[in-house]
Amino acid sequence: MKTCQRFAHIKSGFEQDIRFLRGHAERHQGSAPAKTSAKNAVSVKRNMARALNRHLDRCPECG
Repeated sequence: MKTCQRFAHIKSGFEQDIRFLRGHAERHQGSAPAKTSAKNAVSVKRNMARALNRHLDRCPECG
């Protein structure tokens, strides 16, 4: 599937946030902030899927 630049930009922003949260969770395993970061990473991944699906539905170039 061919996607536009905006799709790649949205995806890269979310992926950067996910990497940051997962990295924090790995560095501080067992602590309360690490558990929160791990949960937030899952939530951000879900939000990324929603945002990308919404983009695909509305973008004439991607759809």
